Amino acid sequence: MRAARVLIGIDQKTLAGLAGLSVPTIQRMEASDGNVRGVVASLTKVIAALDFAGVELIAESAASTVGGRGVRLKVPMPKQ
Repeated sequence: MRAARVLIGIDQKTLAGLAGLSVPTIQRMEASDGNVRGVVASLTKVIAALDFAGVELIAESAASTVGGRGVRLKVPMPKQ
């Protein structure tokens, strides 16, 4: 989530507003280790907000159907 926000240049407050969620909810979701955790309805709202803002979420090993620029993590760094 944080990477998606940075990619489009918005802060947590802006994402919260776009998603109709509170800033603490966004903060908790971004603090998740590994996969983002949260209530399914909240996750759905964040995905819709990021999509509206121009972010395409690409599943692991999936191709981008829209094209355009983007980034993808090939192999996660080992935890320190």
